[in-house]
Amino acid sequence: MGRTLTEKVLGDHLVDGTLEPGEEIGIEIDHTLAHDLTGPLVWLQFEALELDEVQTEISVQHCDHQTYQPDFKVSDDHRFLRSATGTYGAYFSRPGTGICHQVHKENFVVPGKTILGADSHTPTAGGLGQFGIGSGGLDITVAMGGEAYYFEMPEVVNVRLEGELGEWTTAKDVILELLRRTSVKYGVGKVFEYTGPGVASLSAHERTVIANMGTELGATSSMFPTDERTREFFERLGREGDYVEVRPDEDAEYDDEMVVDLSEIEPLIAAPSMPDNVVPVREAAGVAVDQVLFGSCTNGAYEDLLPAAKMLADRTVDSRTEVTVAPGSKRAAEQLTREGWTVELMAAGVNISEATCGACIGAGHVPASDSVSVRTFNRNFEGRSGMEEDAVYLCSPETAAATAIKGEIVDPRDLAAETGDLEPPGREMPESYVDVSESDLIAPNEAVDDDLVKGPNIKEVPLKDPLSANVAGKALLKMGDNITTDHIIPATKEVSMYRSNMPKLSEYTLSRVDETFAERAKAADGGFLVAGENYGQGSSREHAALCPMFLGVEGVLARSFARIHKTNLFNFGIVPLAITGQAYDRIKQGDDIEIVDDVAEAVGSGQEEFTVRINDEWGATATLDASPRERDLLVDGGKLPHTKRKQR
Repeated sequence: MGRTLTEKVLGDHLVDGTLEPGEEIGIEIDHTLAHDLTGPLVWLQFEALELDEVQTEISVQHCDHQTYQPDFKVSDDHRFLRSATGTYGAYFSRPGTGICHQVHKENFVVPGKTILGADSHTPTAGGLGQFGIGSGGLDITVAMGGEAYYFEMPEVVNVRLEGELGEWTTAKDVILELLRRTSVKYGVGKVFEYTGPGVASLSAHERTVIANMGTELGATSSMFPTDERTREFFERLGREGDYVEVRPDEDAEYDDEMVVDLSEIEPLIAAPSMPDNVVPVREAAGVAVDQVLFGSCTNGAYEDLLPAAKMLADRTVDSRTEVTVAPGSKRAAEQLTREGWTVELMAAGVNISEATCGACIGAGHVPASDSVSVRTFNRNFEGRSGMEEDAVYLCSPETAAATAIKGEIVDPRDLAAETGDLEPPGREMPESYVDVSESDLIAPNEAVDDDLVKGPNIKEVPLKDPLSANVAGKALLKMGDNITTDHIIPATKEVSMYRSNMPKLSEYTLSRVDETFAERAKAADGGFLVAGENYGQGSSREHAALCPMFLGVEGVLARSFARIHKTNLFNFGIVPLAITGQAYDRIKQGDDIEIVDDVAEAVGSGQEEFTVRINDEWGATATLDASPRERDLLVDGGKLPHTKRKQR
C-alpha cells in the first residue's frame, strides 16, 4: 500500500507515535512563525523557560496584524519583538513588510518541510507542499526550543480535482464550493490532500489560496503535490534551489474522497456571518454595498490584485462604495507599482493601504454601522470586522472588483454582459518577482538588538497552579454553537494592544457574549464555561484560553471543541470536558457545577468519564478525550509550568 503525501512528510519528521488516525504523534518542526498578536507571549514564554537560542532551521517573527501604531503600546510590542529575535536568533519581519503567510510563501517555504505557526492559516504553505499547522503560541515556543510538536494524526481526505476553472471563476470559488458542500466543522481531525488532473491547471499561488481557507473547514492542514507549476513559481522568485518534488504514491490509500469538477464551479460568495454560508453570487446579486476590501492572507498576492486592477482600469468605482486594497506583502505592492497598476487602481477611486492583516480582525477599515462590506478575506464571523452590526460577504477578487464598479453585489459574468467591454482578466504571473529589501527582513546574523527591550505594557506570563482534587464552581456563562475565538477575546484595535498585558486584556474576555463576564468571573473565583458544538473555532490565538484561565475558569463543558482551541485549553490547564446534548440543554447559567471525582488523580490515571453534579440535584457524564501527555499538562497546570518542571 502506497503512502499519501501527508503520510510521507509526517513520516519523515516523526519522532513519536504511529501514523494511525486518531493516535497522538510527535513531529519535528523545521520552521515556525508568529505575528504581533501572538508573538509577545511566544517570546515572553521563551524567556520564562530560560531558553538560550532558537533551535529550528528557520523561525520568523512578523509584524502584520496591528501595523498602525495609535500609541506607545503597539510600538513597544514591535520593539520588544525585534529585540527578542535579535536576542534568541530568529528573523524579524518589520511592520509593513507583509502578512506572515504571504511573506513566508515568498521567502521561506520549502516543500517537504514542516512549519508550525501561531496563526490558524499557517496551512497556506501546504499549497507549495510544506506541511503547515496552526497552533497556540506556547506550542511555538516549545518547538523553537527544539521539542517535538504533538497532535492527533488526522484522517487524510483525497480531494480529487477534475477539469479546469472557467474564465470568471477562481481558486477562491473552489474553497467556497467545499465550504458550501460541507461546513466549518467538517474538516476537524482531517487533512485535505488535493490530487487529480485538475491540480496541474492551478498555479502555485491558486493552490495556496485553497490551502489557506482549508482552515475555515476546520481542517488540521491542506496539502498539494509539487510539480512544474511549483518549480516555475520558485524560479520566478529566484529560489529555484529550494524546490523539491513531493507527491503521494500512485497507489496511496485515503480515508475518504471528494471529487470536484473545476469546470462546473461558478462564482460564489459567503453571506453573513459564517464562511460556510455560501451561495452563488447571482443569488446575492443586487445587495447595495458600502465597502469593498481587497487583501488578506487569502487574496492579497500580486496574482489576486492584478485581475482586480485590470478590471478597474479606465473605470471608476461606484460613488457610494468605499474601496481599499491592502496588499499581502510589500513585494506584491511594489510589483504592482512598478508595472503601473497601482496608478490604475488609484485613478479608479481605490485607496491603497499598507500590507497588513488589520482589516481582517477589525483593527482598521471598520465598516459603518448597519452597512454591507464585501471582502476577499477568509472570515466573516459576526463582529469580526470591528462592527457588531456588520454584514460581511466573502468572495473572489474578480467578484469584488465587479461589485466595486456596480456598487452592489454582482456576478462578474453578468457585469461583463451588461457593459459589453469588460474582459476576463485572466491569470498572470510576472516574469520574475521583485527582490525584497534587505531592511524588510532582518536575518539573525544582522540583528539590531542583543537584549530584550520591554515597555510598561509588557507584563509577566501568568502561571496556573497544579490541578486540584476538587474542581467546582458556577456555570459562569452558557453559550451556543460555533463560538469563535473572536467571541472569547476580540482582536480589535482597542483590545489587541493589550496582548502582552494579561491583567488588562482579560477584562475583555467574552465581552462580545456578555460584557459583565470578566467582572463576574473575578468575583466568583473559579467556575466553568458551558458551550455547544465546535467551541473555540477560528484563530489560534492562545489568549482565548489564557484569559479565561487568568480569570479563574477551571473547565469548559461543551458538546464539541475546535482542534486548536482544545489544544490551547490543555496548554493552559483548563479541563475540556465533552457533554451530551441532553446535559447541555439542562445546564443553566448560574448553576453550581462540581466534578465529583478526585480530579487530579482521575485525570492523571487516564480516567475518561467523569461525573458532573449540577446543583447537587442531578448528574451527567462528561468525557475527557486526552492523551497521556495532555493529561500530564492538565495535572501540572498547563504546558508552561509542565515544561519548567521537566527542566528541573
